[in-house]
Amino acid sequence: MSAVATITDLAVSFATDAGPVRAVDGVSLDVQPGEVLAVVGESGSGKTVTAKTILGLLPATATTRGAVVLTGRDGRTTDVINVPPAQLRAARGRDVAMVFQEPSSVLNPVYTVGWQIAEGLRAHGDVSKKEARARAVEVLRTVGIPDPEHRVDHYPHQFSGGQKQRIVIAMALVLDPSLIVADEPTTALDVTVQAEILDLLRTLRDETGTAIVLITHNMGVVADLADRVAVMYQGKLVEQAPVGDLFADPQADYTKALLKAVPKIGEGRARAAERAAARTEEWKAGEPVVEADGLTITYPGRFRQPAFTAVDHVSLQIRPGEVLGLVGESGSGKTTIARAIAGLTPVSDGSLKVLGTQMRGAKGRQLKGMRPRLGFVFQDPATSFNPLLTIAECVAEPLVVHGRFASPEAARGRVDELLEAVQLPRSYGDRFPHELSGGQRQRASLARGLALDPELLIADEPTSALDVSVQARVLELFSELQRELGFACLFVSHDLAVVDLLADRIAVLYRGELVEEGIGEQVLGSPHEDYTRRLLASLPVPDPVAQAERREALRVLHAG
Repeated sequence: MSAVATITDLAVSFATDAGPVRAVDGVSLDVQPGEVLAVVGESGSGKTVTAKTILGLLPATATTRGAVVLTGRDGRTTDVINVPPAQLRAARGRDVAMVFQEPSSVLNPVYTVGWQIAEGLRAHGDVSKKEARARAVEVLRTVGIPDPEHRVDHYPHQFSGGQKQRIVIAMALVLDPSLIVADEPTTALDVTVQAEILDLLRTLRDETGTAIVLITHNMGVVADLADRVAVMYQGKLVEQAPVGDLFADPQADYTKALLKAVPKIGEGRARAAERAAARTEEWKAGEPVVEADGLTITYPGRFRQPAFTAVDHVSLQIRPGEVLGLVGESGSGKTTIARAIAGLTPVSDGSLKVLGTQMRGAKGRQLKGMRPRLGFVFQDPATSFNPLLTIAECVAEPLVVHGRFASPEAARGRVDELLEAVQLPRSYGDRFPHELSGGQRQRASLARGLALDPELLIADEPTSALDVSVQARVLELFSELQRELGFACLFVSHDLAVVDLLADRIAVLYRGELVEEGIGEQVLGSPHEDYTRRLLASLPVPDPVAQAERREALRVLHAG
């Protein structure tokens, strides 16, 4: 049986003002029919560049050497690197298709999903409108969209994040390609939806025989789905092995470090117990930094739609110097609570006291006095930083806004201290956000959040977009700074292992309600609620044998 893709001695470099940059250096791989090949490595390792080369999607600044040969289901071969543009367009969709990381950026908001799925059919042949619609309905049913005959005429904004990812997979499947390249297909999804998408990809592989190249930094996803793993580092292929062999006995030092960096549930319990033992009775009797009592947040309905209650009678506390982990799937109300604490979302009912300020009905002057005592670390620093300002100017912004310094230039000494505290060289202050890697930007975002020495820090999914080795460094840094500076923190995440590592206590939200709360040992060790058990069972672990058992346990939970 011939490989559906054969990559031979691939080298890719990009022209820049500072000279050529080598992104991929001598990579050779092959993908067999019906196989899932996971390509892993940290940011900048060359894995996404390799994936884009398979589809011929590199920019004009790229220079490519080597061969990338695709073999379609009909036996036709295409050398992507040396083929005319018209032949390359014919191979895309028919022989190879791509599932991108962020479905919202792929789907066109002004066209129905049925039209967008049918677009691939129209591009590759003379298909009638009726045939194209029938095929779109069929492929939507294949990827598990309910009521496809009706929903084929819906627009992207009418679907949830997980459903949008299913639609993007349907677009890739519509021409029955022999290979699908999936670039971080579950990064933006919470663990329960991620488990559904992984099940879907597994089913498609088994039923259609489609091979999958999976680009990911989540080693749990690799253990759950992959047959074989290729590990890349600095543009080179450092190790390649069947998934069971790689996890049981990694050979390369880099692979060992990558697997060691993966956070695992249970690692944080000893640290949390130590901190709990050090708490005095006086501390427990003190005034909380955040105190919610019956907190309710309702978004008013528009265009005759009923009002939507995002947070429903939630009661919780965060004491000085304490880290509360807030977990739950998308739509559970995590970010709404974080925004309400920051004064960015109004409170509808109940009580919410933050740093002594009652947030319900609070006006601008009251909020202005509280805000310097509060820091915020956003999920995606790439969009929260002004791209026209240098990193130093971005970090100095809260210092200037709150009158601590007259200008960014005057604040530069304090900015340099902050950058060093988050382990960034001072010289990085003169760079622009796009000139830093994802992990470096997130560290700069943490520096900005800590600029005013806040008593309370709100961290909203601050590590979800980072690869595993960078995430490990950012989490360790976060933990060190929290111990050193003693700020209280609301840490919002859908990754239970990350929360377990950092949090003193964990609160679980489900559809706006607080269903479980306690220390990590209670919530993650012996959960009382079925929802918490499902959340735990949905989290893939970096061990193929254990993950197969967890997948079966999750199936039983859903069946029950």
